[in-house]
Amino acid sequence: MTSSVAAFKLHPATQPPHLLSRPRLLRRLDAATEPVVVLSASAGAGKTVLLTEWSRRLVARGECAWLSLDAHDNAPGRLWSCILRALHQVLPDLPARLDDDGWTVDAWLEEILPSLVSGLGAQRPLTLILDGWESITDVDAVRSLGDFLARLPHGFRIIVSTRHLLGSPLPALRARGLVAELDQHDLAFTPEEAQAVLTGLLGSAPSAETSRALYEATEGWAAGLCIMGRALARSVNESDMDRELALGRQAVSEYLAGEVLYRLTTEQREFLLRTSVLDELSAGPCQALAGEQAGVVLRELARTVQLLVPAADPSAYRHHRALSSLLSDVLMSQGPDTVVSLHRSAAQWYARRRETTAAVRHWVRGGDEPAAVASVLDGWEEAVSAGRGAEVSHWLDLLPPRMVAADGRLCVVAAMAALSGGAPETARRWLDVAQLRHTGAETVGEGSTVSDAAAVAQAVACCLKGEVLTADRLGESAVAGTMPLTSWRALACTARGTALLWTRRYGEAEALLGEATRDAHAAGHGLVLVRALGLRAVCALLAGRHEQARVLSDEALQAAATAGLGGHFVAMSAYIGRAGLLLEEGDIDGAERALADAEAVLAGSPRAGSEPQVRALCHVMRARLENARHNTDAAREAREAAERAAARCESPGALTDLLGRVGEDRAVTPAAPGPQDLSLGERRVLRALCGPLTLREIASELYVSHNTVKTQVRAIFRKLDAHDRSAAVARARERGVL
Repeated sequence: MTSSVAAFKLHPATQPPHLLSRPRLLRRLDAATEPVVVLSASAGAGKTVLLTEWSRRLVARGECAWLSLDAHDNAPGRLWSCILRALHQVLPDLPARLDDDGWTVDAWLEEILPSLVSGLGAQRPLTLILDGWESITDVDAVRSLGDFLARLPHGFRIIVSTRHLLGSPLPALRARGLVAELDQHDLAFTPEEAQAVLTGLLGSAPSAETSRALYEATEGWAAGLCIMGRALARSVNESDMDRELALGRQAVSEYLAGEVLYRLTTEQREFLLRTSVLDELSAGPCQALAGEQAGVVLRELARTVQLLVPAADPSAYRHHRALSSLLSDVLMSQGPDTVVSLHRSAAQWYARRRETTAAVRHWVRGGDEPAAVASVLDGWEEAVSAGRGAEVSHWLDLLPPRMVAADGRLCVVAAMAALSGGAPETARRWLDVAQLRHTGAETVGEGSTVSDAAAVAQAVACCLKGEVLTADRLGESAVAGTMPLTSWRALACTARGTALLWTRRYGEAEALLGEATRDAHAAGHGLVLVRALGLRAVCALLAGRHEQARVLSDEALQAAATAGLGGHFVAMSAYIGRAGLLLEEGDIDGAERALADAEAVLAGSPRAGSEPQVRALCHVMRARLENARHNTDAAREAREAAERAAARCESPGALTDLLGRVGEDRAVTPAAPGPQDLSLGERRVLRALCGPLTLREIASELYVSHNTVKTQVRAIFRKLDAHDRSAAVARARERGVL
């Protein structure tokens, strides 16, 4: 007996009112030349409406056969009976027939499929639309469609719409270039389309604010936008609008509950509810909240629901805003204790992995503010040392209002975050608040009391403001109040060393900045390390120790690259030191490149007034470079910029001498370096090159870094005009250096 197929399954449904024609997508369908087209998007995305409009357009290629699928068609015999019935609606002479009991795998491969392909090949062009393919999960039914799609005759086209991401046979068809695809992103309304839909529903254009709010709430999802638009159309005044929009949100939730949530298995629903507290869904946190199989469930739901939106990480997702609202409401109905428990479990997972932003957010949402504070205090120093001060400021913003100001430790953390971003005025305001708190013996960071840490931060703030005399005084006491080999000691030594540098006490500055380098290395503080090395390079340059300046600038730039701080303001001294050194050697092009790097950092710095000495020095180097090029106008502009920056300094100090020398530079041809120019460090390395030690072993013997030895070896080769260590040793002996 031949299977009967309900007539309504063979025709598209009536178009909804206020239908928006979507020429953008209609053109995509018209332009597709592939024999297979797949529309894959969530419930309510507008797949059926789009295909209905396209099937009735005159430009549709040939005629269209339509079949709406449902769960009753989830068997191969039933499926192909329905497909053949749909085809016979348009091609009554098609020879293929199928009875309910006539489908077997052998019959399909040997009789039904060849007969169908042959019969369609002899017909006029035709498009078959299968709407609702997500209902077909039977393995033989899915495999049979793959057999058919791989053998489509010329002129026959098939369009499949589904709520799921298709598996087999789509990957094979994709590899052969036989399929065109429209997904959730493609079907989402654009802001302009959303405005047009709302205008049609309301009878007049909504305000830009209303349109934007509804678009953001629905993310362009067609069903949600139309439901909210109809709710808005029922309101007659502002008070009605709020009530109707609330009803609209409820209607959206009811739609999603019926079409998505309650069509899932119990395990899948429980997964979505428990993970609804997460901002981003990935395997790790989902397993912490929903069990060991959560990763498998996540991948399956991403394929079948499509209201899990891909995140920046390819393996992570987030809930669609409309789905998130529904899940939050359902979860809250289970009681607030459930929500609190889930947030705290998530916070613990993130805290163990030092993902502090997420940990703090979940601790706060779970009502455990002390744990949130502990996470901030545990992670701030590592973040600041890596140049992520803005991230630390964000952690503090996540805490409840007034909590930061009530805790002296957090005030110091806020100040250090501001200083790492070059904002000394903001830091000082936090330090003023910290002074009002009775902190006692509480520590912050690596073993320093709040008062001692605040003293260090004050000295650093003075340096960034250009107040070097005050920084010298505060830095001296700050150094005495900190422990060696800690980040606080490194910061204190850098602050005072900076003050000594700009007041022309180069020997003392080098000694303190050297201590800062050692302590920063020991504490793993990349920000201070780059800053101290760069300032030491400038110090050596101003003191006339050019080879030392070369080594230090190399180390500073290498440290900046390793720590990812090449664009941070602390690297500016290293670039300027390199530029000044190259200017001294007459390498104008090299100096231009180094100075351009410094100026790029300067331009990207959000605080135009911080570190006026370094900014002035950068302008001085630009003036010297333009003088060497005989570009007097550019040199004058750079000098004036340097003078303006120097005027903001408490004491210009060394800048006075530098500004006085601007104008004396001219392009020169540098004398070739000779063996007599070898520095003390290079002579020590040269002697070590006579033996069998590797460069790394030499570095260990001399208690310097491997990079320092490599830099000194390059300098030795250049000065001795040698290309390897054997030649360098031979040249040195010829010239009496060894």
